[in-house]
Amino acid sequence: MRARARVVVERGPDGRSVVRELRSQPPLTLLPQRGAAAARSAAATVHMIGSASSPLGGDDVALDVEIGPGADLELTGVAATLALPGQAGRPSRLVVRLRVAEGAGLQFLPEPTVVTARADHHTELHAELGDGARLRCRDVLVAGRNGEPSGRYRGLVHVRDGTRPLLVQEQELGDAGLQGSAAHLAGRRVLGTEVLVWGEDPADAVAGDWWSLCPLPGRGCLASAVGPDAVAARRALAAAAAAHPGWSTTALRTSAALR
Repeated sequence: MRARARVVVERGPDGRSVVRELRSQPPLTLLPQRGAAAARSAAATVHMIGSASSPLGGDDVALDVEIGPGADLELTGVAATLALPGQAGRPSRLVVRLRVAEGAGLQFLPEPTVVTARADHHTELHAELGDGARLRCRDVLVAGRNGEPSGRYRGLVHVRDGTRPLLVQEQELGDAGLQGSAAHLAGRRVLGTEVLVWGEDPADAVAGDWWSLCPLPGRGCLASAVGPDAVAARRALAAAAAAHPGWSTTALRTSAALR
């Protein structure tokens, strides 16, 4: 299955962010938030919905996101993704391209991806940030369903601040020796990472139980966490994000505004 999806968000004359273009097709369907919840926020919210069994081996899916100057978008998943083997023996592939213009903000928050036994799933995420752009980008990988070994997963994350690279990272699942290593999963099933390019960064790296927050060259931080399940890993990621001065200040302001 080959599918393409695209969302473009711009800042309107009233200061609110507006979805100007929205195109998608199964297995990835994009739906904008509407109603009272959308009216309360100046940012746009779009939900990513899996509308077919995917990714299956051989699937080729791409998502392009463009945020205009000063606009804000929260792009969220609604359910976990199951990477499954296909009959053709080919890998499945997902490529995400994020372009965030000057002064704009993007939260890219998909739900966890479960790499099932015999799956072979490849992903790429490329993010380009303009001057003063903000990015929060989360990725949670689960090595197999409960009681089964992980399939093969390879992922690339490439974040650029203008012409300067902030982060180039490769991730891999499916190697039992690697997953047992203290430098990788330490025997745990779930790996969570979150890129935070969002205001003030900590002066030094910070770490807690099963999580770390490390400043990137230039600006931004990478939060990493491992856990026995997705819930524990996401809690650890939340603890790492709370240690980030820029993001924690924004989260407190948002919470106060909703009261």
